[in-house]
Order: sequence, then C-alpha cells, then structure tokens
Amino acid sequence: MKVSLIQMNSQENKAANLAQAKRLIEEAVAADRPDLVLLPEMFTHLSENREAKKAAAETLPGGEAWTLLRDLARKHRIVVHGGSLLEAEGDKLYNTTCVFERDGTEIARYRKIHLFDVVTPDGKEYRESATFARGGEVVTYQAEGRSIGASICYDVRFPELYQALAKKGAEIIMVPAAFTLQTGKDHWEVLLRARAIETETYVLAAAQCGTYANGNRTTYGHSLVVNPWGHVIARAYDKPGFVTARLDFAYQRDVRQMIPVQQHKVL
Repeated sequence: MKVSLIQMNSQENKAANLAQAKRLIEEAVAADRPDLVLLPEMFTHLSENREAKKAAAETLPGGEAWTLLRDLARKHRIVVHGGSLLEAEGDKLYNTTCVFERDGTEIARYRKIHLFDVVTPDGKEYRESATFARGGEVVTYQAEGRSIGASICYDVRFPELYQALAKKGAEIIMVPAAFTLQTGKDHWEVLLRARAIETETYVLAAAQCGTYANGNRTTYGHSLVVNPWGHVIARAYDKPGFVTARLDFAYQRDVRQMIPVQQHKVL
C-alpha cells in the first residue's frame, strides 16, 4: 500500500483551508499515485475563537468539508482519511474524523476521545473540553484489505487506546494531529515510535505546521510514517506539503513473528 500524508497550515478561513487541502491532495496524487491519503487534525479550521468554530462546524453527513473529501475520494479513486473536522450535533461540537472509500462511500467516523486540557511549558493554556464533547467509541475500519485504527492527536499519550485498536486487529493506526511546538519538539516522535513498537503497527501521523491564531499558537509539523519496528520511514518537516511511503505488510508479519507481543499478553 502506498500512503501520502498531507501537512497543512490551517487558519480560521475555512474556504482557504479546504482549497489548501484539495491542492495538496491533488499534488500528492499527481506525483505519487497513493492508495490512501491522510489529512491533519482540524484541517478545516484552526483558531481560538469558539464562535468561529461553531460557524465552521458541519452536521454530518453533509457540509462543505465532508462533501470535498467524498468527491476527492471518488474523483481520484483513493481512500481518504479526513484528518479531523468540526462536527455539530445539537448544541455539542466534536473533533471528528470521516473516512471515505475509493468510490466516495463513507466507511468510518471517529470522535476524539481524549481532550487536550493542559498548560504547556511556555505557559499557554489549551482547554479542548471548553469547546468539544468527548467521543466514546474505539474505531477501526477495513480498507484496501487492511484493518485501520483511528485516533487523533492527544490520544497518542494514552497507550490503552492503541492496545484496544491492536486488539481489534489494526495493522495501521492513524494519528492526524495539531501538536504544539512546545510538546512536539520533545514528545512527538518518541510517542509515535512507542505506539508503533507496542502495537507492531504502521503509525501514520499527519500534522499541522506553523503558526495560527494571529501567530499566538505554533504547531510542530514533522508528519511521520513509522514502521512496526519503530523506524521512521518517511518524514515531513515544518512547511505545508506531503510525504509518501510504501507499507510492507510482509515485513510487518515478520516483526510480529519475531516478537509476538499479542500472544504474550496476560492482562
């Protein structure tokens, strides 16, 4: 399987963000012909303005972002794992992933479980729970003959979720993210490699990069593909673009035979 990770610098302008996503996906398709494309977290809208977030949210199925993902999957005959977007359900907002098959059929939806309520080392406070409701379902789906697990950003700090995805048979785990610069420079790669090693899965992490919120917030970028041994096999850096890798499932089988951690579990 060939996969492309899209790295973006989303802002508050939803239309501009959708245009950026479309352009980068089509550039990746033209250059590398991937089977699957992964977008970053909140690719449709990134800001600190709660009212702007509500205005950018979509009731699913439907909405501009949902329709764009469906149409790109159908047009280019690719699987599109849509990072995450703002979903509205009644008075609640969710940080939600939508996934589309090659024919444009929606095949999975995941709502972020772990909400980012922290103060980073530079003193900046993040309170996702002030805006978003929490998801409650562990989600895997089948695409290209493989089992794929869904997670979003802060989820990566909770290995029990990744163990649950592995228990459900995941061979690939997605981590669309908007990781902060302060935490990203020390924790991003370490956490992703740890999750890959623990689960013996391919971990695909597409990230936001650069500043947003009028330059008050900075995301780390460095989108990564990590193989089941924990090696980084593809990496972007700190600019919008894409990076592509091939996933070798015969290699994954060999890793799982050498160190059969799933067979050795006692808890």
